[in-house]
Amino acid sequence: MNEMTPPKLRRGWTTGACATAAVKAALTALWGQGFSDQVCITLPKGETPDFEVINTRRGVGWAEAGIIKDAGDDPDVTHGCEVRARVQTGVDGVTFTAGRGVGTVTKPGLPIGVGQAAINPKPREMMQAVVSELAAKYGQAPDVEICISIVNGEKLAEKTWNPRLGIMGGLSVLGTTGVVRPFSCSAWIASIQRGVDVARASGLSHVAGCTGATSESAVQKYYNLPDHAMLDMGDFAGGLLKYLRRHPVERLTIGGGIAKMTKLAQGAVDLHSGRSQVDFGALAEMVGDPRLEKVNTALQAYEISGEKMSVNVAESALLMARKQVRDTPVRLDVIVIDRAGNIIAKAVE
Repeated sequence: MNEMTPPKLRRGWTTGACATAAVKAALTALWGQGFSDQVCITLPKGETPDFEVINTRRGVGWAEAGIIKDAGDDPDVTHGCEVRARVQTGVDGVTFTAGRGVGTVTKPGLPIGVGQAAINPKPREMMQAVVSELAAKYGQAPDVEICISIVNGEKLAEKTWNPRLGIMGGLSVLGTTGVVRPFSCSAWIASIQRGVDVARASGLSHVAGCTGATSESAVQKYYNLPDHAMLDMGDFAGGLLKYLRRHPVERLTIGGGIAKMTKLAQGAVDLHSGRSQVDFGALAEMVGDPRLEKVNTALQAYEISGEKMSVNVAESALLMARKQVRDTPVRLDVIVIDRAGNIIAKAVE
């Protein structure tokens, strides 16, 4: 391998896939010939991964099994967690409950109703398919209560967006394909979209998307916004703006530091440092300050040009945001902050 070629990143499996494997292991033991060391499931796109089965238990009318989640090379908060499924007969149809470490939905706007276990639709479908498959194989009625738990999920959920989305008490069981693609943007953008859904369902008229914790704190304090109005936009300005184009709210504030807002002002909608860069020649032209052509960072440019730059950046970023939402009836404003969290510019439609 060329030493300049980055190593291929290893993919992993979603919590939904792990939960499905655990259900299959437990049901096979309950209806079949006992527990096996491994279990194979079929994912929505046809992959057939094997999972090692651990910590098995069985009683009259119930069984449970665990699967260790392997997220591959993705920096997933649930990597290495044990996902457990307890299956029990004596119900009508297939029902889902939240065990310890799995959250419960408390706000409208999510794909699962209020009061339900935070197990998303696709993982539910996968588990229901396993129930149907094994019921037919072993001549059983497909009537099973499935309780999913995630060891230490309550603590891990504090590192996620679940509390802000109204998912209380633990993690969500997620995954549409069953596969975790390393450093995928899809999970983050999906969380942004769920945040918009919750805000709309809650009747909020004003939401904010910020690039990081410092800008979020400044914007939230400035407008006195509730936690569930704060959307975890991060670098994905385009993901937020495009979703709002189809699912509008009355007002959106975008907040961020001078560097990321300069990128947005120049037309970038993915603000990650590895995927977009500031064009200093264009910045010098926009601000009308030729000194900025030779700087190395947006912060350095701001230190030279000060308010003249920050105001230009805010106004240009606002125009770019409007291009993304087009004629959707969303009123926009942009707030630019410095590293200390002070507001250094604001542009309002």
